[in-house]
Amino acid sequence: MKKKVVIALGHKALGTTLPEQQVAVKKSAKVLADLVEAGCQLIISHSNAPQVGMIHTAMNEFGKSHDDYTVAPMSVCSAMSQGYIGYDLQNAIRAELVGRGIYKPVSTVITQVLVDPYDDALYNPVKEIGRILTSEEAEEEEKKGNFVTEVPGGGFRRIVAAPRPKDIIEIDAIRALVDAGQLVIACGGGGIPVLAQGSALKGASAIIEKDLAAGKLAELIDADVLMILTNEEKVCIAYHTNQPKALDNITAAEALTHIENSEFGKAAMQPKIQASVDFVTSGEGRKAIITNLEHAADAMLGRTGTVITK
Repeated sequence: MKKKVVIALGHKALGTTLPEQQVAVKKSAKVLADLVEAGCQLIISHSNAPQVGMIHTAMNEFGKSHDDYTVAPMSVCSAMSQGYIGYDLQNAIRAELVGRGIYKPVSTVITQVLVDPYDDALYNPVKEIGRILTSEEAEEEEKKGNFVTEVPGGGFRRIVAAPRPKDIIEIDAIRALVDAGQLVIACGGGGIPVLAQGSALKGASAIIEKDLAAGKLAELIDADVLMILTNEEKVCIAYHTNQPKALDNITAAEALTHIENSEFGKAAMQPKIQASVDFVTSGEGRKAIITNLEHAADAMLGRTGTVITK
């Protein structure tokens, strides 16, 4: 049987602007195709940080300038980012696979991720989104019930919550595609956060940490490996000192100790470690690998990267 691998692509694998993204996904597609040729069955998740911010800014500025249009909520902006990133990514992967004589369908699933309405994170927003606001604009946002924060250098920005993922609404569809041998792109940008209201789903004004969503995806499809691609070849502790220490193989317990001792970057690396721990402890025989795009194939073969096991 092929090894089932969930890959979480970071910002570097996608670029920022539209032209950058089209170049970046072609490079990423080569690495992903290498893994397919090596016998991996891939399920791909990805970042959307600059893209969703761009969409949010554009849609809200458009709504302000045109009386006949409304601003777009965060859930809609997230859906848009999943769609256009998935479009570029699936086409780049398909072209790379076909060029190698591999004929495998590639599909993007616009994914909703269930969050808990009582999650404390919903009442403590931390993720900045959108452009710099004036004090008047910030006041208007607060009147709407949104949160804003003052930023260095002057001005304000809107901030949204980052709740933990509880379940994936489209998981049955994702499983069906994976079982059919297709390459699936899902949970882009952490998925669209939704709250259950009876039989309906309501978009939440939030952004789910994409690594935690990737970990939940890996858990629910019973993946063998969760590979999180970031900027570094290996995870380091004491990263802010003159003598950072790279980690090769650690257990989930050791990883949690490092978290408790604040030895990882809280915003950048800690969610990746937490997602890895959640995944490897949710089943038997699972492992998580954290490395960068350039070393993904070598890391899958055990030659580099940081490996976290139960």
